[in-house]
Amino acid sequence: MDGASADGNAGHDEAPRRRVWLVGPGFLFLSGLSVYTCRLANSLAADHDVSVLLLEKLIPARFYPGSRRVGHELSCLRYADDVRLVGKVDWFWRDRLRHAVRALRRERPDVLVLQWWTAATLHTYLALAAAARRAGVPVVIEFHEVQDTGEAARPLVARYCRRVAPALLARASGLLVHSRHDRDLVFATYGADRLRHLVVDSAPHGPYDHLPPAPRGPEPADGVTRLLSFGLIRPYKGVEDLVAAFNALSREQASRFTLTVVGETWEGWTRPAELIAASPHADRITFVNRYVSDEEAARFFADSDALVLPYRRGSASGPLQIAMSRGLHVLLYAVGGLVEAVADYEGAVLVPRGDVNALRAALLDLPAHRAQRFPDPHSWSATTAALDRITDAVPSRGHVANPTATR
Repeated sequence: MDGASADGNAGHDEAPRRRVWLVGPGFLFLSGLSVYTCRLANSLAADHDVSVLLLEKLIPARFYPGSRRVGHELSCLRYADDVRLVGKVDWFWRDRLRHAVRALRRERPDVLVLQWWTAATLHTYLALAAAARRAGVPVVIEFHEVQDTGEAARPLVARYCRRVAPALLARASGLLVHSRHDRDLVFATYGADRLRHLVVDSAPHGPYDHLPPAPRGPEPADGVTRLLSFGLIRPYKGVEDLVAAFNALSREQASRFTLTVVGETWEGWTRPAELIAASPHADRITFVNRYVSDEEAARFFADSDALVLPYRRGSASGPLQIAMSRGLHVLLYAVGGLVEAVADYEGAVLVPRGDVNALRAALLDLPAHRAQRFPDPHSWSATTAALDRITDAVPSRGHVANPTATR
């Protein structure tokens, strides 16, 4: 974007109160994007009239990696009273999409915001974007991933996404990303010429400070540093590198730490579990191999000194946001958008991707200052301001914006 609006220094305080439709996953298939959609809707509602259309069943439940927990009450989050639920749409559509499209055409909100991370939403988003365009409603797509990594590894799904996603982007007026890395990745994937009509802006991921209060457990008498790995266990998460670094500690070094690994296994990725079972320090490792509730998550973070995220790639991370909201040390590989995500966070330590020896050395540096805590520099106002800037810059009744410089 051009000028002061791209810098966020003009106009936001006087931004008009708008009617915003926000589309993203609900809590049935609970994930970090379910949390994000709720937190963003509640934050937008402070300045705008917000309606949410929730994606309930993203895919047939039997194909969902976390199918055993579908429908379980695991989150304490709730939508604010002033956020209106328009409806819910299944992957199967049936009559639900028709009702949602009718409501969209009838209400003609000032902007339709779509949360993007998976090709499972593509057919639904195409239908909503087409209806919005016919009604003169600008569409903004907020990118969290170019495509889910598990999907991208499936040739048919990856090809479907690459061929059909441009049709969705052609119907959009704006694009919101979390970092320059993500912006460059989207442009490299779909082509700058194809996206030149979009108004593009960026905002860092908002904080995940929603977990319920949890008392910190008793401090270990011997000053042990408590390490935490948290989140889905998938090939790109690199949990096996953390366990390998921990296993490489001497017995005396390992006595200064405990390691808790919490996460649900996806994509059949059992390597971390195998390394834990064979660890020479297995007595100092706790493995919780499931998706935990918010109350449990709050206790795990309260009883930790450092979160370790050796992701092999990444645009954003929910566990990282929780850790920063708690002021914890975070150790992570210097990859993707995560470098920008922690750029202003004093408690972050970045090590080269895949360097297990450097990760082990970073672990050994922690005990000397394990009790230190850090302020979280992030806020949801940055995201809402970016959406305001994009909406300010696009025509409001069905015309696509002129090409602009990206932030």
